[in-house]
Amino acid sequence: MNVIVAVDRNWAIGKDGDQLIYISEDLKHFKALTAGHTVILGRKTLATFPGGRPLKGRRNLILSRDPGFAPEGAEMFRDLDSLLAAAPEDAFVIGGASVYAALLDKCDTAYVTKISGRFPAADCFFPDLDARSEWRVAEEGPELEEEGVKFRYVTYQRA
Repeated sequence: MNVIVAVDRNWAIGKDGDQLIYISEDLKHFKALTAGHTVILGRKTLATFPGGRPLKGRRNLILSRDPGFAPEGAEMFRDLDSLLAAAPEDAFVIGGASVYAALLDKCDTAYVTKISGRFPAADCFFPDLDARSEWRVAEEGPELEEEGVKFRYVTYQRA
């Protein structure tokens, strides 16, 4: 499986249940990588999507313990084992923090958008792959900038 995430310099990913920042070029990058693939996400991440609806052009697998939660156009899973049994090998884990934590060890490739700034008020974090010996940088793109925000795409592979 794959994981895709945008992080700041402290590996922060969110605040108050939403992303730290929306970068239109990164959203296009996300769409290009995940289009036609299965995406795995949690209920709170789904709520941040337009209209709280599953992503079009992708099979959406939602991990949630809430028995009353069943959005149209998505497949619900109440436990990790049943989700893993249904998820194809090329699926993308797209968040949030608890879903990343539960599935990172099942992933072989991580597509990380590294945002140059820091968001001190952040309250959700992704594990620092640079500090983990089982991950190595496979590819690092050039620094990009959008509306004063600098970022780069970094692909990690499990060593």
